[in-house]
Amino acid sequence: MKQHHVRAAVFSAGSWGTAVGKIMADAGTRVTMHARRGEIADTINMTHRNPGYFPDIELPHNLTATTDPAAALNGADFLVLSIPAQSLRASLAAWTPYIGPDTVIVSLMKGMEIGSGLRASQVITEVTGIPADRVAVLSGPNLAGEIMNGQPAAATIACPDEDVAHRVQHACHTAYFRPYTSTDVTGCELGGAVKNVIALAVGIASGMGMGHNAQAMLITRGLAETTRLATAMGAHPATLAGLAGLGDLVATCSSPLSRNRTFGTHLGHGLSVEQATAVTRTTTEGVKSAEAILALAHTHDVEMPITEVISALLHEKVTLDQAAAALMQRPPKPER
Repeated sequence: MKQHHVRAAVFSAGSWGTAVGKIMADAGTRVTMHARRGEIADTINMTHRNPGYFPDIELPHNLTATTDPAAALNGADFLVLSIPAQSLRASLAAWTPYIGPDTVIVSLMKGMEIGSGLRASQVITEVTGIPADRVAVLSGPNLAGEIMNGQPAAATIACPDEDVAHRVQHACHTAYFRPYTSTDVTGCELGGAVKNVIALAVGIASGMGMGHNAQAMLITRGLAETTRLATAMGAHPATLAGLAGLGDLVATCSSPLSRNRTFGTHLGHGLSVEQATAVTRTTTEGVKSAEAILALAHTHDVEMPITEVISALLHEKVTLDQAAAALMQRPPKPER
């Protein structure tokens, strides 16, 4: 019997999409990247490099690219989505007609939709009509630059259907990338979304010259408020202590490679949101998702003081000094 080659379509060819495409190709999966721009697809096919993000790293030969969504999705076992959370709904609506009847959707997205307050997996099921047990999310301490260099990393793959989670796990398990499985989609997605907001706070503290104690305090209290919201929404607290919670939070808050932390550092140096956006030039999900997360916190009657302060700062309702004071001076009370 001829072995079926597992195929994945990765939309799109940004930094994290490229990294996961490389992981899956290294795991033996045939990968087709969908690039919006023809020159990116051509360069990936001809030189096996993605010049916009990783010009010095050779991509596997079983990874190709196209600008045609139908071609990318033809025969795909997995559709891997790595696009900005706020453009998910419109983009996915255009791609839905090409999704096969058995294709599993894997979300790499770590943001919340403004207005609806929906997590990526919820937007996916709403737009495509695909049942939740065919939608998985991948989340963890995954800085794309390290993974592209073959540095070790791990992640959680969550899906309500454990068999589907195991299929995704198998399609992206390599010597350097270790995926674990879970059924707690809500916990994984909230950990991934809220940590970006906390990373902004840590970046601000760092930019203002505060030390590691202050940053550790923000990470710890940030995890506490993330866990409060997630459990109020039905997540398991252990998920937030795992790779998709604490793991992702520590990596994003500690690394200069982190886009959200870097954006926060610019704010801490006194740049405006517009100036920081111009300097960063990449998707910074925390900036967009803060208000959606805060709205959820209000809906579920959960206190999220760090998210509250960051949202106010991003909308210029408080000054940098007021924000710093609010982050550092919470009323004393029992920790638990």
